[in-house]
Amino acid sequence: MKKELIICVLIIVLIIISNIVTQNYTKECVAQMHQKLEVLREISLNEDMNETDKENVSNNIQNIENAWNGFQEKLAYYIEHDELEKVETQIWAMKGFSEIGKYDEVVPELEECVFILEHIQDKTKLNVKNIF
Repeated sequence: MKKELIICVLIIVLIIISNIVTQNYTKECVAQMHQKLEVLREISLNEDMNETDKENVSNNIQNIENAWNGFQEKLAYYIEHDELEKVETQIWAMKGFSEIGKYDEVVPELEECVFILEHIQDKTKLNVKNIF
């Protein structure tokens, strides 16, 4: 009986530690992506866009895509792939709108991307609402 109790306690501690590690990594990824998206938002909201601004938008979207690809590899171990694909879809939409010159359409896609990232962060938190 004593062995079983020790094993159960060790498993529970292991689950709690792994949850803390994954929550911290998710929070870090979302914060970095949010920061990159905020920079893109500021550039995209500029009404008098010149060629340099258009290049900056394209470069920022490429940086966001590269960062997301790096984060996605590790996040895929413990987050539903559907959720990760939603973020990737938004990034591709932003990239597509910037390529065809519709910079005013980048901001709504960006906002939806931020919403999805925050949803992923909330969904992975260990709280009573997510348990039941």
